[in-house]
Amino acid sequence: MFSLIDLHIHSTASDGGKTPSEVVSLAASRGARLIALTDHDTTHGCAEARAKGDALSVRVIGGVEINTDSSMGEVHLLGYFANPDHAELQAALSELREKRINRAKAIIEKLNREGVPITLEQVQAGNAQTVVTRAHIGQALHEGGWASSKSAAFELYIGRGRPAFVPRYAFDPKQAIDLIRSAGGVVSLAHPIRSGSVDYIPALVEMGLQALEVYYYDHSSDDMARLKASADQHGLLRTGGSDFHDERGDGGRGLGSVWVPEADGEKLWGRLFTSTD
Repeated sequence: MFSLIDLHIHSTASDGGKTPSEVVSLAASRGARLIALTDHDTTHGCAEARAKGDALSVRVIGGVEINTDSSMGEVHLLGYFANPDHAELQAALSELREKRINRAKAIIEKLNREGVPITLEQVQAGNAQTVVTRAHIGQALHEGGWASSKSAAFELYIGRGRPAFVPRYAFDPKQAIDLIRSAGGVVSLAHPIRSGSVDYIPALVEMGLQALEVYYYDHSSDDMARLKASADQHGLLRTGGSDFHDERGDGGRGLGSVWVPEADGEKLWGRLFTSTD
């Protein structure tokens, strides 16, 4: 039986639409046998996902996505297998979540000044524990009737250069790489084409990058060939995934919709049983 592999998935622990258990159930229904939960700035959904995975015979890698800003611009990093009990990691993730809340409050203040009477409670949508992202604000703007869609909310209000934009807290990529590796994790560069970070791969390798997201929903065949060559050149593992957040009406970015070769998934899984340094 052909097994799907998806190593980039989000849940309600951050900005996804399904709980960690629901994500695993969906993965199992589609024949996935290896997935990674990579919520923004939190590992809090991983234990639930792994427990559901054990029940449904789905191997679940506990992960996290950390977004960084520096002279390189935005660099998104995926951390796989990092010890969730690692005190330094959890302290840093807690600080990042607090910075996200502060950013959301600043965005909401700007929106209020623009005549949009939105509140943090509306943004959190009854889940005060979720990791607040601009996607939550965009969804609240859509649901409140201030934007025709989430993407329209970015274009009108909260995207870069728009009236309610607030820059992200500048967490440095070297900090993030060191943090994930100190917790025993494997660090992969997420969607390098979309983020415009391809040219920085050599510098990130020098910082300790260990893997590269070659397979992604908007990577062309030429993109993948270029990234495979870069991964091979620098001795990096190849990862990939759908960047799944929720089921979409257009069927795009569905869980398991990006083909990740079994050999690459198994190489990453094998790192669970070997030293990452």
